[in-house]
Amino acid sequence: MKPYIRKVLPHLIVVLGCVIASLAYFSPVISGKKIRQGDIVQYSGMARQQTDFRNKTGEEPYWIDNAFGGMPSYQVGAQYDHDYVKKLDRLIRFLPRPADYLFLYFIGFYVLLLVLKVDYKLAFLGSLAFGFSTYFIIILGVGHNAKAHAIGYMPFVLSGIILTFRKKYFWGGVLLAIAMALEIAANHIQMTYYLLLLVVVLGITYFVDAFKKKMIPHFFKAIGVMIIAVFFSILLNATPLLATKQYAQYSTRGDTGITITPEGKEEKATGLDYNYITQYSYGIIETFNLFIPRFMGGASYENVGTSSNIYDELLKMGASPSQAKDFTQNVPTYWGDQPIVGAPAYIGAVVIFLFVLSLFLVKGRLKWWLVGGSILALLLSWGKNLDIVTRFFIDYVPMYDKFRAVSSIQVIIELCLPILAIFGLHRWFSGFVSKEEKLKALKTSTIIVGGVALLFVLFKSMFFSFKGAQDAMWIEQYGPDFVRALREDRKAIFTTDAIRSLVFVLATAAVCWLFVKNKLNQNLTILIVGVLILTDLITVDKKYVNNDSFVSARMLDKPFRATSADREILKDTTHYRVYDVTGDPFNGARTSYFHNALGGYHAAKPGRIQDLFDFYLAKGDMNILNMFNVKYFIVPDEKRVALVQQNQNANGNAWFIDELITVGSANDELLALKDINTKTTAVINKSNSEKYTQRKFVVDSVATIQLLSHQPNKLVYASQNTTEGFVVFSENYYPGWQAYIDEKPVDHVQVNFVLRGLQLPKGSHTITFKFEPNVIQTGNSITSIATLVFLVLIGLGIYLEFRKRKKTENSKLQA
Repeated sequence: MKPYIRKVLPHLIVVLGCVIASLAYFSPVISGKKIRQGDIVQYSGMARQQTDFRNKTGEEPYWIDNAFGGMPSYQVGAQYDHDYVKKLDRLIRFLPRPADYLFLYFIGFYVLLLVLKVDYKLAFLGSLAFGFSTYFIIILGVGHNAKAHAIGYMPFVLSGIILTFRKKYFWGGVLLAIAMALEIAANHIQMTYYLLLLVVVLGITYFVDAFKKKMIPHFFKAIGVMIIAVFFSILLNATPLLATKQYAQYSTRGDTGITITPEGKEEKATGLDYNYITQYSYGIIETFNLFIPRFMGGASYENVGTSSNIYDELLKMGASPSQAKDFTQNVPTYWGDQPIVGAPAYIGAVVIFLFVLSLFLVKGRLKWWLVGGSILALLLSWGKNLDIVTRFFIDYVPMYDKFRAVSSIQVIIELCLPILAIFGLHRWFSGFVSKEEKLKALKTSTIIVGGVALLFVLFKSMFFSFKGAQDAMWIEQYGPDFVRALREDRKAIFTTDAIRSLVFVLATAAVCWLFVKNKLNQNLTILIVGVLILTDLITVDKKYVNNDSFVSARMLDKPFRATSADREILKDTTHYRVYDVTGDPFNGARTSYFHNALGGYHAAKPGRIQDLFDFYLAKGDMNILNMFNVKYFIVPDEKRVALVQQNQNANGNAWFIDELITVGSANDELLALKDINTKTTAVINKSNSEKYTQRKFVVDSVATIQLLSHQPNKLVYASQNTTEGFVVFSENYYPGWQAYIDEKPVDHVQVNFVLRGLQLPKGSHTITFKFEPNVIQTGNSITSIATLVFLVLIGLGIYLEFRKRKKTENSKLQA
């Protein structure tokens, strides 16, 4: 076998192993099934109009009209020209979803461990330990694909940084530029932000190390290379970044200018509300479920089976066996403080044990940035439970107040702990640590980690009450005996899983001890530890994401079924909006799948639409609903069956007004809508009113304006009026929309807080609105140039590296 084949073959085998592991866990994808992800089902509803338009015309609309009265599609799967980063990403994620994301977890972590000079067998083991971490599997189950996507590229980014710090400036810089470009393209800013926090900790650690070793010039040279690499990664994503930056200002993550609440209280104008940010705060004690899976009961609701105390109690209460059995499938076992928990964020008892063992075996900067990053993430994940730290970050750390669900920063812990655990195992097999040191470290780690599990088993009733936040409600519904039985089941779950973790710890410790005592060789030890890790993690993962999570592809290709109400509305082929109040209209995309909905589903809704909902729409204000041309309501009857109600008073697609009222602020603009008739009057902010000196208009009795044709990104109207007039359009105002009167571009203005307004000359005219976002054109130009320059620099760099290597080889031959 040729040397280069012998060198590459193990890595090819590992890649194949990663493919097999990904497909094996999500085996239904092999038969064409798809996983039913709640968030992706909602995404399908939001994206349908855009997808249909793209398939029909071959064009990208960049605007959707089927949600929130219209919004840019930048965050709903828009596709951009010259997006070569996305093409590379699709090449890497070639497996069916969600196996593609699991493969990405595996391969990224494998590359990182290779960069850390870990043996390929241990690196493969580490990749499996990382990829099967329960939280990473759970987010695939619920459809947090963008989050999984960003997590998958984190190890690649760290690999590029570490290579650069090791004076591999060219290859480290290239890897960092590509990895960071892919990380940005994953489009989960919160995860990328958390990675940045970890990189800051890493940078501080390397700076201290460089200062001690008097290598400051090298440190800053590496930083310079990284800055250039990240700069290119930004340029390669110029289009989506510029589009996202623009939309962020108009979304709920930006500043709408509203500084009051619906109750009239003053509030902060920028960032998210503190309670909203910290709603999902990890309990300090709850952190132990990283080590004991169902430490606090597991998911919000678990299947406790017919051998449970709840089952017996229900029988005593008079329930039939079948009724009791059905109830036990969804029992509120969770007793932590978070509102909803899909599953515990379990890292694994074996991984935790190896991490603690590594603390005694690994020295230097690697340990300190991993431990430092983990501690920072842990403190921030506690949110309101560690108020002083959380408020400091919200008030003083840039952008931290833009993100909610602070508990999700634990992804950094789930990244750092397996790195150190596997690197420690690498040290365990090396000759750098003496046998005596290994045995001492093993003994101490077993006492610490095993001792914690044993303490919980023996003294659980002393430490914990197993009371849940909702227990008072359950007492009210079912009585105190029911809740006593519930707490006994919680205690039983806790005990079972604590013993389980203890067994895995002792088994791993025994295997490590047998290796030191020369009873097991290295390969067999790795194999057994690997089996323990996989058994530990996968048995927990399968409780929450398994083959039952998959359905036929046909069901997900059409995730929503039209009701009789939908079919009735769809008979109307004119342009209008639908408001569905059978559920929460602003947290569901079912209606957007069939109609142009005023509601929708998105993590970053248009900010001013959310303000209108908070102030008016939540109360069913017809004046606001009319100005959005809501022609149909979907309402529930007494049996929760969807019915249609037609609104005869909708303002229509566009209308002439009598009066334009000027106000001084966004607050005034919003509040003025309460007192005007939107059919005859419009409100304009004084900052937008300079070109509109006329305030009163005469609306001719025969004046008309009607919509001739409509596409998501183009609307054409015909108007007739004997005098100069002002028209309000029932469409959201947003930069990028260009108005034309008889094909000549004209300026239009924002009125009624969210809508478009346009002053029309007298006579007959054709008015066209086209969505022509300059931000897309600018981004495409930047991306094209940056890609060309980047490729030229890579080619030049490869040539110089080749010359350098050739020169070195010649020097050796001459010597």
